[in-house]
Amino acid sequence: MKMILRILTIFTSVLLFAQGDEKPELGVGDEAPTWALMYAPGKFEFLRNWSEVKIDEKTGKEKKLRLNVSQPDRHAVVMSFFATWCKPCMKELPILEKVYQKYKDERVKFFLIDITEATRNNPGTVYGMSYKDVPKAGPFLKDKGVTMQILYDNRGTAMKRYNAQTLPRLVMADGFRKITFMKRGFPDEDGAEAKFTKDISAEIDRLLSELPAPKKN
Repeated sequence: MKMILRILTIFTSVLLFAQGDEKPELGVGDEAPTWALMYAPGKFEFLRNWSEVKIDEKTGKEKKLRLNVSQPDRHAVVMSFFATWCKPCMKELPILEKVYQKYKDERVKFFLIDITEATRNNPGTVYGMSYKDVPKAGPFLKDKGVTMQILYDNRGTAMKRYNAQTLPRLVMADGFRKITFMKRGFPDEDGAEAKFTKDISAEIDRLLSELPAPKKN
């Protein structure tokens, strides 16, 4: 009997340890995970160039942006995870492009985070096409008139941090790297475009109104 109780105690401890290691689902109010993603060979974009937590936990002082001298102004950030094989993504991206054109001169950054290459070696097919045969994102989106900056998450690191296995996955963060809006998927129904545009635009307007005054001359 003692042996059985001992085994049950060990099993419970292992189970609790495993549960403690599980990564919780991100939600509104959480800190947006950082990333450094390539946009051209040898060239990388960083989330911390535009948005960063307010206080450095180690020093207790305000934490500055990564390029504080050349780019000291905090921005709102819109991130859309997509893949070229994702049909709902292809419905969302042209609409998001219109929103981008409206706000591209404001203090908000739009990033399309491509996970096509991270999924290229997946077995089987998607929407009747083999993963290995899906088109590359750059030329594919250019042909569709999408001009937002593409960042390539070739290893799927950002995808995992943002729980973006289901696409499209849209995340918005304020200038202090706090997630304020999340959306997964794109509905195939009447009025979806108008609602998407209204919701995204309203959130961008709110985030812009709450940004600290610019420091850049």
